[in-house]
Amino acid sequence: MPLSIDWNYIIELLPDLNSAFFETLYMVGISIVVAIIVGLPLGILLFVTDKGLFLENPFIKNIVGFVVNMVRSIPFIILLIALLPLAKWITNTTIGPTAASVSLSVAAIPFFARIVEQALREIDKGVIEASVAIGASPLMIIWQVLIPEARPGIIQGITITIINLIAYSAMAGIVGGGGVGDLAIQYGYYRYDNTVMITTVVVLICLVQIIQFFGDKISKTLDKR
Repeated sequence: MPLSIDWNYIIELLPDLNSAFFETLYMVGISIVVAIIVGLPLGILLFVTDKGLFLENPFIKNIVGFVVNMVRSIPFIILLIALLPLAKWITNTTIGPTAASVSLSVAAIPFFARIVEQALREIDKGVIEASVAIGASPLMIIWQVLIPEARPGIIQGITITIINLIAYSAMAGIVGGGGVGDLAIQYGYYRYDNTVMITTVVVLICLVQIIQFFGDKISKTLDKR
């Protein structure tokens, strides 16, 4: 039996879909800002403390690397539930997009940090060695050499992180996190409503495609190679 779509029902659904869409943007927006603020310096630290670099420090490298890998190894749905007390402490609630943003941010930080580290590894080592040779301070090397040289890779990393956060935000609906995922679960899954499920999937696909398009465009614009 072919699957039929009730367009009148979709029109009636638009207010809820619109609200859920902006809740998703809200959650992802908070999380990516936190990921950049914390994950960028964390990724830089992982790189500059590696063997042969100007701030080589195996102890810091191993400790930070262990913490990053530990958080990344936890499935997001488990992390989401485990961090409910932290979300309660920070936001005074365990439901809604603001509370879900806590778990999303914690998941995004180590993910983005590793992407930043990888982007920095793609820089020509000769450029770094030349900066050290002329007596540039570590801070100058980081801000005037590493970050400018790695900008295309960092932008791509931000794009990938945002797309992953969109996927994670859909899981947040399981604990009442709000957003498109919550709409799909509450109205689509629990009520066996295929129209809602299809509509939310299409919305998420379109959102991801738009973000990927602009991310690629910005990255190519910044890439001077």
